[in-house]
Amino acid sequence: MQTNKRQRARSKEAVVASLAEILTLIRLGRANTRLAIEESSEYGRAIVADRLATLTDLGLVHENAAGESTRGRTPRLVQFCADRARIFVATLGSNSIGAGLVDLDGNLVTEHHETTDLAEHPDKIVDRILRLIDWTMSRQLEGQEVWGISIALPGPVIGLSSSPFERQNQIVEPTLVNADVLQRLFQAHRVPVWLRSSVETMTMGEYTRGIEGDVSNMLFVKLGRQIGAGLVSNGQLYRGAIGAVGLIGQLPVAGEPVGTLDGLAGTDMVLREGQKAAESGSSPRLNEILDRTGFITVNDVCQSAQMGDTPSIDIISKSGHRIGATVATLANMLNPELVVLSGDLAQSNDILLAAVRESLYRAAHPLATRDLRITRSQMGSSASLIGAGHIAVEALFEMRTMRQWVDLGSPLLHPNFAEKSDNTPAEAHAGQDGEER
Repeated sequence: MQTNKRQRARSKEAVVASLAEILTLIRLGRANTRLAIEESSEYGRAIVADRLATLTDLGLVHENAAGESTRGRTPRLVQFCADRARIFVATLGSNSIGAGLVDLDGNLVTEHHETTDLAEHPDKIVDRILRLIDWTMSRQLEGQEVWGISIALPGPVIGLSSSPFERQNQIVEPTLVNADVLQRLFQAHRVPVWLRSSVETMTMGEYTRGIEGDVSNMLFVKLGRQIGAGLVSNGQLYRGAIGAVGLIGQLPVAGEPVGTLDGLAGTDMVLREGQKAAESGSSPRLNEILDRTGFITVNDVCQSAQMGDTPSIDIISKSGHRIGATVATLANMLNPELVVLSGDLAQSNDILLAAVRESLYRAAHPLATRDLRITRSQMGSSASLIGAGHIAVEALFEMRTMRQWVDLGSPLLHPNFAEKSDNTPAEAHAGQDGEER
């Protein structure tokens, strides 16, 4: 009797493993006909036919399109059902919220941006996220499922696992630390929840959708009030020991005055120096803007620099040179193929990019810069949403995780997650962290 049970268990494991392997081949576009699946997987025709029938019944694949005939009969294309479900994504900035939905291929299908004050009561921010989820889903086809919620936060998010079925993340972002974000999102929708820093999500959005060519190692630098970095190493997001990668804004800047990269090269410095130039009259253009509007913005300084205003050029160049020197140290250590600059400072004009390049190439080792490219972000405000979606999709379809739910047709039926869904929200989010404590 025990032998029969073990044989049945092994048989089921083999079926689930083959389902996951075949679905992965189809989802990643490595095989799109039955013959190609047989050749890539080395499963026989009968097994492939049976597994495709199962995946079709579960709504994960379809064969509705015809391919090109190569051996007489026209084959049917086997395609992944990317519209099977949606992932809700959101990104929180210091003064804005971006929200949207991605399909299971990681494509952004709807996008919305609005201004907000992240300094207001955390519960109000979570309330707004919940309303945005309901609003975006109300515009989709009736019955469309949500398989996850992925949120990008301004500050670091500590936690090793990318799987919501194992270990939940700890929020470090101070404005949200007491808002019970995970608990409230889970309680409202009972789906997996991912939290990541916006630098991480922007890094993955840029890497998966923004760059051209075959790049395996990329350094992403976000320029703003705080300056942060994300790293893709050998095609994978590098998160470090606890997820606190890229806090380069705290690095000291060499020379005078003494200070950190955030304080001496971020947007606070640009505003401070721009205000001085306007008030002193050394910049007639900034002085005119100050008289007309009563204040100076970062964009005012950047645009003035682009139009040839000498004090504004000096301010932006100073920021770029300091950033370039820091990135040069990172390039010497990490040897990336590509450096991508993002944020208001990087997008507004060419002067900062030129200053970063000049300083970086001067300070870095020739071998580190021999094939190095430095460019601006191509994704803009969409990068963080796409990256948040990518992180969720890849976690759901990670092979070990997928084997736990693929024969059930939905990750919401994953045994560990289904068990958590039956617990109280707090218990559901404790996961292994609670057991370790």
